[in-house]
Formats: sequence, C-alpha cells, structure tokens
Amino acid sequence: MTSATKPSHILIVEDDFASRSLLVSYFENEGYRVSETDHGESLIQRVLDERIDLVLLDINLPGKDGLSLTRELRAHSKVGIILVTSKGDEIDRIVGLELGADDYVTKPFTPRELLVRAKNLLWRVTDHADNQQPQGDDLIHFEGWVLDCSRRLLGQPAGGSERLPEGEFKLLNALISRRGQVLSRDQLMDAIHDREWTPNDRSVDVLVGRLRKKLNDSPLDPHFILTAHGAGYMFAGEIG
Repeated sequence: MTSATKPSHILIVEDDFASRSLLVSYFENEGYRVSETDHGESLIQRVLDERIDLVLLDINLPGKDGLSLTRELRAHSKVGIILVTSKGDEIDRIVGLELGADDYVTKPFTPRELLVRAKNLLWRVTDHADNQQPQGDDLIHFEGWVLDCSRRLLGQPAGGSERLPEGEFKLLNALISRRGQVLSRDQLMDAIHDREWTPNDRSVDVLVGRLRKKLNDSPLDPHFILTAHGAGYMFAGEIG
C-alpha cells in the first residue's frame, strides 16, 4: 500500500478487548484505516455510512451473533466479510459461507494469517475492481453468462452482474477450467481452501448449492454443475 493510495477501511467486530486491541494495532501498523466495536448493533448503517471495505466479524458475539449479522450485511452490502470462528464451530463456518461470508479464520490464529486473507479479499473487493478494466483473457463466456476473473464478477445473460464471494468464485473457476471432467470433493476443497480441512467438511456442497441458485440451475435437473454421485461435481456448460 503506497502513500498515494487511499487506505482500505477495516471494521473489527470482536467483544474480547485484548483480541480486538491486538488486531486494531496490527492492522493500523500495516497502514490500514481501522475502526472497532464490541457488538453488532447498527452494524449495517455503520458499514454504509463509514464506507467500510472489510468486516472482521467474530461469530460468538453477545446479543446478535455473527451469523445473523452476516445475513443482514449481505442483504444490504457487498462489503467483504471474514468470519472469526472457534475450532469446534464447523457447522457455523459452513452456515456462514452459505449466508454470504467471503472467508473465515479459526482461533487460535496468527495476525499474519489474518492479514494475508484480508489483503487478498480487499484486493478483489476494492482496488482491483475499481482500478482495472477486464482483459479478454480474464473473461470466460458460457451460454450467455460471463465470469470476469479479474474482478470476480458473474455477468447474467439478461444483464447485470454480482460479485461472487471468494469460495464461490474459486469453485466455479476450478470447475470451468476442467470442463467435462469430474472433480472430487478433495480436489475442489484444495482449489477453494488454502488451509487444512477435515474429511467431513461440507463447504463444497454448500458452495455448489449457492452457485446453482445464482445460475438458475435446478438442483433436481442441473444444466451447468452436474453431480457425479459418490465422485464429485462436473461443469457441463458450453464455453465460448
């Protein structure tokens, strides 16, 4: 981040004072503009009014929890959302992704790990989307749809587009890049997660469901993302 670049604005939502203070100090030292709160009240209004680029959101908050806040945020804003979860919260992590979170980190984590995830997400949410025009090689066309890989946008045949959360984009890109091939859940997990994952992690199935909904792909008779029972998933759409 250079001095000529307006710093991204990060909001840390964490009720533990020590953890919150550590993260605030760490991100400020990295040159970001940082705000903080220990609760989720009026979070949507604050995100909109203060032009927040990224929310680091603890799931286990007093009052309204992080999952409820994720649902509300995603209904009103395309702000980047990274959930902070406990090690045993696998179901919560999956639900969080389903509700529209972009990424998650599991406690205990190092500030450095969170910084890397935040940088990657902010690059897609703000700088790269605002400052670059898509190149031909960044656009994938399939049956009227357009996947803009540089900006992580899914363009619809009828017009309009939406920014895909990190996991959805990685999964769709992986499937399209191997069109006609069945990719196992293990292969897809490797494509969407640069972290350790457990064999019973259902993130892939959650993300496939979300993508099918956005592609108007019926789960009972899908056209684009086919299920190979017991094997994985395959992209069957015509590209080009």
